[in-house]
Amino acid sequence: MPHNPPTHGAPLPAAPPARALVAVLSAVLLATGCTTTSNRQTTTQALSDILAGTQRSEANRARDPYRHPKATLLFFGIRPEMRVLEVWPEPGWYTEVIAPLLRDKGQYYAGVIAADPASRNITNRLQEFRAKLASRPDLYGHVEVVTFPTDGSDALPPESVDMIVTFRNLHDWMARDQASLAFATMYRALKPGGVLGVVDHRAAHGTPQEPKTPDPKARSGYVDEDYAVKLIEAQGFKLEAKSQVNSNPRDTKDYPQGVWTLPPTYRLGDVDREKYAAIGESDRFTLKFVKLRKPR
Repeated sequence: MPHNPPTHGAPLPAAPPARALVAVLSAVLLATGCTTTSNRQTTTQALSDILAGTQRSEANRARDPYRHPKATLLFFGIRPEMRVLEVWPEPGWYTEVIAPLLRDKGQYYAGVIAADPASRNITNRLQEFRAKLASRPDLYGHVEVVTFPTDGSDALPPESVDMIVTFRNLHDWMARDQASLAFATMYRALKPGGVLGVVDHRAAHGTPQEPKTPDPKARSGYVDEDYAVKLIEAQGFKLEAKSQVNSNPRDTKDYPQGVWTLPPTYRLGDVDREKYAAIGESDRFTLKFVKLRKPR
């Protein structure tokens, strides 16, 4: 069902002290220590505690009504004992949630963008992300940072992770003509039976984005959902399910500066800011793929 998020003025819940978050999270995870895997109920509780934690800035927590992190991660099937690769996690919005969840029993891999000394933007992006990790060793001390290439080479050993997630990055890879290679790298890293979760800005249905069509590079930031499925399945994945948890029917997708007209970017500055704030963040597809198991 589409969810109508509250406006930015909605009050935020009080966050527990840092040490309290670590203690509560540890208790939740240890409560399942006698079993091999966690279940949805214990994972839900752990995510609730993490989302209320002081490692998250007020600005980041204000995005929750639009991004639905708990519902999104539960839809993908995440569990604390998994080995999970997040592709291009910077600036670390989801890192603040996934890394603490996996800290004790799993492994979080941050597959960051490749360094480019000629790009001040990329250099700052990587420095700020590493500073975030260094700021909370109690939560991020076990994070393993790897470079995620977009040339088709490997980020991790083949079949080494249980889940891969990426949020609002597909349109960037399309702009660089690197989408197919990026998903090929993900396919190799994922174990058979593993899950790939993808979220991105959803274009109006039927937006032509095949090669040699008017918008193959997703210049507006919006991606046609059917094209995304076709592109990803071409690398060997199989679409298992779709969720409307991140849908937004107020998004008309026809703005002067594309999706970046909307919050939190507000590329037009104060021009019609109240109008765009009322729309909220973009309408997004949320897709769950699996890597099929090898036949015996």
